[in-house]
Amino acid sequence: MQNFEPIFSDDGYRPNVGIVICNEVGQVFWARRVNRDGWQFPQGGVSRDEGLTDAMYRELQEETGLMEGQVRMVAHTEDWLHYDLPQRFLRHQRRKAANKASFKGQKQIWFLLELVAEESAINLSSGLETPEFDAWKWVDKNFALDNIVDFKRGVYQKALAELSQHLPNQQT
Repeated sequence: MQNFEPIFSDDGYRPNVGIVICNEVGQVFWARRVNRDGWQFPQGGVSRDEGLTDAMYRELQEETGLMEGQVRMVAHTEDWLHYDLPQRFLRHQRRKAANKASFKGQKQIWFLLELVAEESAINLSSGLETPEFDAWKWVDKNFALDNIVDFKRGVYQKALAELSQHLPNQQT
């Protein structure tokens, strides 16, 4: 895996990993956030004491119940993808951020994983005391692009443009 140093920098963006899980026919895992109508791919922050791959597998387990041996890493984005959080979310995030004034949003490395285990291995309530998601389904990548919240759409477009060439059964 490419070296993405510095993971932590004073650029105003919190380091994060995004995860696109696909099945053998090239559909992608799409999950609904608990107590919300929003759907998204799994994603999460990187701790200061872990690398990007470790963070990705931790988030994968926490949010989907899947373990490293139940997926195959296919690809990852070549560089950080950034998105700014809307103003309504910044107040809450700035309270948590160390450098409150400069916090802008997330920077992400996106991973494409193929599910190699049975679908029954997916368990949304296995990893966290309070699950991140309460439902999931397989969808076409374009469905995900059409249905992601506006402020994340640009990152999803860039991530899927780069990763979708590696999806099974994709026409080039």
